[in-house]
Amino acid sequence: MTDPAREVVLQRIRMALSNDNGAPAPPAAAGYRTQGTLGQAALLDRLAGRLADYHAAVRRCPPADLAATVAAALNDRQVRHLVVPPGLESVLDPAALPPGVEAVADDGLSPEDLDAADGVITGAAVAIAETGTVVLDGSPGQGRRALTLVPDYHLCIVRADQVVELVPEAVGRLSPSASRPLTWISGPSATSDIELSRVEGVHGPRNLEVILVG
Repeated sequence: MTDPAREVVLQRIRMALSNDNGAPAPPAAAGYRTQGTLGQAALLDRLAGRLADYHAAVRRCPPADLAATVAAALNDRQVRHLVVPPGLESVLDPAALPPGVEAVADDGLSPEDLDAADGVITGAAVAIAETGTVVLDGSPGQGRRALTLVPDYHLCIVRADQVVELVPEAVGRLSPSASRPLTWISGPSATSDIELSRVEGVHGPRNLEVILVG
């Protein structure tokens, strides 16, 4: 930690301990960005690149081609039983799912039922380009946390207007839903805790696929 940054931390601790509400706020740490500068096209490019770095599959399409892109993704994965969260119509009309794909509504499915499904499809609350992170907040079309932790395949739809550059921007957007359980996803589930050997699917799906719309 640099000396200026250390001093900022110590100042904040002193303020908290003193309970002096009239004390001026210390200056922000130098170099810490809270607002991005990239345009939308650059944001989507960076997010796609970060997701690919994390071994997530990425497809991009204009809004008019969303249904066809979803169908292609499901057909490529040979998905036949797809868990659908309540409110998915806010993201995609379930009737647009390709023939042969059964939409399994989540009406309190058990962990065993979720594990038996081929995958799950959801929307998102926000995506962070700099870190390649997709955040779900349980809003309609996103479902409860178990939906995106148990099935082996997660197909996530992210709109261009949901992509921000930096984490502080994402936190600001998520403030209205801060009381809900938030799921932060940076690529497929993976760990290298044991002998630095990468193992996927330990804490969630082995396969994450993101469709960037816009």
